[in-house]
Amino acid sequence: MTEHPISFERPQPGVDPADPRGALLHTPTPATASPSAALPAQARTGETPSTPGTAHPCDKDMDKSTGTGKSTDPATSAGPGGSEHSQPAVAEPDTHRPRPAPEGIPVQPGAEQAGSQNSGDAERRTGQGLPPGRPTPMRRDGDRLRFVGAATRRIARGIDLDEIVMGLCRATVPTFSDAILVYLRDPLPVGDERPTGPLLLRLRRTDRIPAERDSEAGFTPALQPEPAEVTELDLLGAELCEVRPGSALAEVLRGVRPVFTDAPAARAALPELLGDGCEFSVPGGQRAILAPLRGRRRVIGAALFLRRPERIAFEPDDLLVAAQLATHSALGIDKAVLYGREAYIADELQRTMLPETLPRPTGVRLASRYLPAAETARVGGDWYDAIPLPGSRVALVVGDVMGHSMTSAAIMGQLRTTAQTLAGLDLPPQEVLHHLDEQAQRLGTDRMATCLYAVYDPVSHRITIANAGHPPPVLLHLGGRAEVLRVPPGAPIGVGGVDFEAVELDAPAGATLLLYTDGLVESRLRDVWTGIEQLREKLAATAQLTGPDHPPPLEALCDEVLDMLGPGDRDDDIALLAARFDGIAPSDVAYWFLEPEDAAPGRARRLARRALSRWGMEDMSDSVELLVSEVVTNAVRYASRPVTLRLLRTDVLRCEVGDDVPQLPRLRQARATDEGGRGLYLVNKLARRWGATRLSTGKVVWFELNRN
Repeated sequence: MTEHPISFERPQPGVDPADPRGALLHTPTPATASPSAALPAQARTGETPSTPGTAHPCDKDMDKSTGTGKSTDPATSAGPGGSEHSQPAVAEPDTHRPRPAPEGIPVQPGAEQAGSQNSGDAERRTGQGLPPGRPTPMRRDGDRLRFVGAATRRIARGIDLDEIVMGLCRATVPTFSDAILVYLRDPLPVGDERPTGPLLLRLRRTDRIPAERDSEAGFTPALQPEPAEVTELDLLGAELCEVRPGSALAEVLRGVRPVFTDAPAARAALPELLGDGCEFSVPGGQRAILAPLRGRRRVIGAALFLRRPERIAFEPDDLLVAAQLATHSALGIDKAVLYGREAYIADELQRTMLPETLPRPTGVRLASRYLPAAETARVGGDWYDAIPLPGSRVALVVGDVMGHSMTSAAIMGQLRTTAQTLAGLDLPPQEVLHHLDEQAQRLGTDRMATCLYAVYDPVSHRITIANAGHPPPVLLHLGGRAEVLRVPPGAPIGVGGVDFEAVELDAPAGATLLLYTDGLVESRLRDVWTGIEQLREKLAATAQLTGPDHPPPLEALCDEVLDMLGPGDRDDDIALLAARFDGIAPSDVAYWFLEPEDAAPGRARRLARRALSRWGMEDMSDSVELLVSEVVTNAVRYASRPVTLRLLRTDVLRCEVGDDVPQLPRLRQARATDEGGRGLYLVNKLARRWGATRLSTGKVVWFELNRN
């Protein structure tokens, strides 16, 4: 029994291993053919094939009863073991023509079958193919099945649009065709979307047999293409074509089935697809197949398979091969487009959930990083945030929702919004975590998350931290010492019925606080505490590079921290927030208490003038006194407790006025008959920016002026 090769890329008996046509090379050899006429596909134009019945130097001592040649060479004689070296021969001319076989089944005379058996034994025992040029019959149906199986596997390996189209091109050229043109709809519809506008096809990719050996694929063209032929194939196909309703191209695409381009409908459709004049470059006869690419609901493109004139033409069974290739490619493209849309939505969801830019609060500099668990699924439940608070303070938040899916990202977005709302109320950190815990329980019974909430005050150089089951932060001091802060661990958010504890710590100027999620320090290769110790050592080593008096740059520090990740450390999302504490020097702060009386605005003007004189900013006295007087007047009108006035000198001049009234002032246009209502109008016109924030004890109205 002849052993058949299991791959279409293995050379078949009787075929040159360097032939790029591979397993699909067809050699229809009738019983009357001579060996010199066995390979019409390799004959150049102008060569005269041998006439059937003509004597050949290799045909000696023909046995007319069996059709098997008997060679006088002892190396090829049919002695003991001679069947291992015997080659199939060609029968003598016969006056009776054999009955044609059904379409798609090669004619296999008995002599050729015997030769095929012997050649199969030789190939199986020696591991080598037969010498080229032998008229061995090809098992076309099996070859096509193997080719389609290997080609569809290659197409299915692609995960995005370009990979699938490239897989189609690489699978068909040069094994099935010499060149291919792939057109896709522009734009490609997604899912059930109904395309609007005309049907446009854009040339997505072309591929052809290279002029030189393709070392990657291992194929060499049997005939080197002429330069003119290469130019013709390169010029084939317009970049964009419009499919007009009722046109020949529209009818071919609506038919879905691949067709030969020598058919009248396909020949009329080529000028639309390729452009005027280009259709004459298409080889004549059945050497071109136009295959529509139909997805699940509509035609999304077309593929044109081409064979050169010197190569054997396509056969009717090749239409089935083209249909299989087109179907698998179109379905793969449909899935790739859907996957791309889902990945885009997930990516946009994640981006909108995280801060687009970090604020620039007074006395602190910020830097952040976010790394998803996988590049193909950029969604997760990790988040970070920096929220400016009244009194030049800033809230630093980092959290981690269980899992890294679309659901985790949605839960993270709700918790982050809740944290921002609670921060606007100026609640203590432990109260913020308590309300986040209640919100998580309202979202579901299994909504678990860890969170760390810290509030930094640049005036007092203190930081208040509350933790809900999150890894502790690391503080890098100016001298290069890194320490893990001792913060009460607490229970994760969503457990319910637990209290959270806050701790207040020093935050010296020049120190850097690093907040992170467990994906940075925990993986399959190390536990969380080992990772925290490695993080601390990494921060200390990085700080030593810049010296004891200069802290490392924040952006470079974040990059160095992420460099500690190994190949197996990307099991979870990573969120990183670094805060450099600059603080505000006591000499740049002026703070007073004012009694809620009519003389308070005048006293506020005098105190502000003295502070500006001490800071050398007398040129700003007029505008500052005017705005301070208006804001303090509004505060003492309704306040029942002392009013606070604070001036901060940083890159801008900031004024803050606090009282015990929770109602926030609103900017409105005063009428001509109104006695008041113009104070905030003046603040809005003269100040760089202004605002009002509600506190648990009242409110703070603030404004900023650019320093001259």
